[in-house]
Amino acid sequence: MSLGDYKNRITIEPGKRSGKPCIRGLRITVSDILSYFAAGMTESEILEDFSELTHEDIQACFAFAAERESCFMTVRA
Repeated sequence: MSLGDYKNRITIEPGKRSGKPCIRGLRITVSDILSYFAAGMTESEILEDFSELTHEDIQACFAFAAERESCFMTVRA
């Protein structure tokens, strides 16, 4: 998945999860997924716990985070 492809999977709705970026309009945020990885969960474990998610959803979270980090670093430089 290229960095721009996440835009079809990551949604931001003001009334859902306080406007945090979510996966496909679900109530699962990008931050939730990244936190699970940071806590040591594997992709398989996450997909098992959240059957509505796909590998592509997980990749979209990483692409979204990478692009956001890249923008943040550009602004700070």
